[in-house]
Amino acid sequence: MNSPKADLAPAAERDALAEFLDKQRDILVRKIEGVADDDARSAPTDSSLSLLGIVKHCALWERRWFQVIFAGRSIPGDWPETRSRIRADFELDRDDSVLKWLSFYADQAAESRRIVAESDLGARCALPGYEDRNLRWVLLHHIEEVARHAGHADIIRETIDGSTGE
Repeated sequence: MNSPKADLAPAAERDALAEFLDKQRDILVRKIEGVADDDARSAPTDSSLSLLGIVKHCALWERRWFQVIFAGRSIPGDWPETRSRIRADFELDRDDSVLKWLSFYADQAAESRRIVAESDLGARCALPGYEDRNLRWVLLHHIEEVARHAGHADIIRETIDGSTGE
C-alpha cells in the first residue's frame, strides 16, 4: 500500500524539501540568537568550532550551493574563483559579528528560497563539474549539512550557557 507521501507531486516534493531545510536553518539560527559576540566567537569544547564560525560557514555555503553551483552565478572574490580552504569559512575576522552573519544568512536563505521556488527539482546544476547533480540533490545535501552543523551548534550552545532544545 502506498503512503500519501510516496505520491508527492513535484511541487509538493519541492515544498516539503524546502520546509525541511527551513526547519534546520531555523534551529541553527535559534542556537546563536541572544548570544553575545564574545561567546559566539568562543570554542568552548575540544573542537575549534564556534557558534559564529558555524553560522558564517553555513551562510557562505548557502550562497554557494544555490546561487553559484546550482544557478551558475559568479560571486567575485568568492569560491570557486578563490579556492580558499573550506576550513577558512569557519575562521573569524575582527569585523565578524552575530548581527552581521545572521543578516547575511537571512539574505542568502531568502535568495535560495526564490531560486528553489522558480526551479524544477530535476534541473541540473550550472557550475561546470557539478552537472551530474540537480536541485533535488542540492536540497537534500544542504538539509544534511545544515542539520549536522545545527547539532554542533546545539552542543556548543549548551556548553556556553546550558541552553538546550530546538
